Amino acid sequence: MGVLDGLKPAGVFRFFEEISRIPRGSGNEKQISDYLKKFAGDRGLTCIQDASHNIIIIKEAAPGYEQEAPYILQGHMDMVTVKKPDCEIDMKKDPLRLCIRDGRVCAEGTSLGGDDGIAVAYILALLDAQDIRHPRLEMVVTTEEETGLTGAKNIDLSMLRGRQLINLDNEEEGVIITSCAGGARVDVQIPLQWEPIMAEGTRILEIKVQGLQGGHSGSEIDKGRGNANCLLGRILMAAAEGSTVRLAALQGGQADNAIPRESSAVLVVMEEEKEQVLDRIGRERDEIKEELQDTDRDFCVLCMEIGSDKNLLQENRADNSDNNKFDTEKTEKMGELYRNGRQMEPKECLTPICTEQALSCLTSLPDGIIAMSDDVKGLVQTSLNLGIMVLDREMLQLGYAVRSSIDQEKEELCERMKEIARKTGASVQVRSAYPGWAYRKESPLRDRLSVVYERMYGRKPQLQAIHAGLECGLLAAKIPGLDCVSIGPDMSDVHTTEESLSIDSVGRVWEYLLQVLAERQQNL
Repeated sequence: MGVLDGLKPAGVFRFFEEISRIPRGSGNEKQISDYLKKFAGDRGLTCIQDASHNIIIIKEAAPGYEQEAPYILQGHMDMVTVKKPDCEIDMKKDPLRLCIRDGRVCAEGTSLGGDDGIAVAYILALLDAQDIRHPRLEMVVTTEEETGLTGAKNIDLSMLRGRQLINLDNEEEGVIITSCAGGARVDVQIPLQWEPIMAEGTRILEIKVQGLQGGHSGSEIDKGRGNANCLLGRILMAAAEGSTVRLAALQGGQADNAIPRESSAVLVVMEEEKEQVLDRIGRERDEIKEELQDTDRDFCVLCMEIGSDKNLLQENRADNSDNNKFDTEKTEKMGELYRNGRQMEPKECLTPICTEQALSCLTSLPDGIIAMSDDVKGLVQTSLNLGIMVLDREMLQLGYAVRSSIDQEKEELCERMKEIARKTGASVQVRSAYPGWAYRKESPLRDRLSVVYERMYGRKPQLQAIHAGLECGLLAAKIPGLDCVSIGPDMSDVHTTEESLSIDSVGRVWEYLLQVLAERQQNL
């Protein structure tokens, strides 16, 4: 008995639950790719699996539709894998634990993978169905979309006949996406030098930022949500002001295209400077709380000494006004999660100069919205997100997702990051760049989908450009004259552990998709 049994459309949810049992984080897609290949083979469908594990499956036209132009339906099989600190699931090996809450499908303790598992489920249900009307269907399911659109870059589409593509990677019903930003990944690396921690005269503090909403670094970068990595950088820089603090550990975020919700550091402090450091941390915390009161009210900073469970900030703030008091219940809950993942007492820390360089680089590099569009009201034009921060033995690594609808601005931002990083002794690598998807003034496919939507629902769909990246630009470059749109059901909080998928919306988009495929194209 499946968790989603009884939900409609039955085929879509049955396949969504099946693929949710298969780990499919970016770079770990062989198993799901092999599943798709076997699925096609079991049904006698033509299937191509390439070296990047991309899948193409062909289903010939239903009787009476042989003369209709083929459709390409496209999505990606990988997902962003993030989990809560207390979740024991190994997302490289274990299935997701699906559940239903308030009419939405969720996953317990992890991201859901509705982005873009629902596209795969739609495609499988269409391929499996024997009673639907449709022209030739060419299904394209790519890999490593979430980490740079690698599958779409490598795939060969020369065998396809279709010149109209419906991408199923949209997260808002009633919206037809018509263009999107391009992007790149930027890796900043800061070499490190270590020294032993003195046994006498020092204190070791663990600092953790928690309670942030996080979200998709494209679709939610304009929501004003706090970035845990950047906020921790601010807090550490405040702690270092006028003191000799040294870093011993630093980490935060799980994916460069997800706004990080948590980050942590281990700081070595001279005993005589401890109270001043705590005071500066507390003041910076209060400033941030004020800034985030409308977007991240649960923002919380915990500071504990090695071997102690006391929140030093709570007990060492000189100002006891309401604005500076922690909510006790929230702090205790956060503290419990924090203690579950505490680090062992370090024996070494970065040198003072190396600590200064690392914090300077972390806080000097930009983050968030860089420019808004002059042409489209409310559309983010250029942004970046510090999604991953890892300090290992050799270096501090900062992983950014850069996005822009203007290629020149994207390149200029990457160059600006290089200049800033070099001043702190860091190196920068730009990788996995991908083009934007330009708006097409004449689009018969867009017009057709708009007519069908208005006829079904009595209102026009919203045509929208987005800041998040889609594969349409890369695929259009491979097929001359390709006409693209993107649709999908309502999803929320993608790339987070609160990700959810609307059950009713999945059904409506399914019916809409069936009607589009069944429509005689010359009639519209």
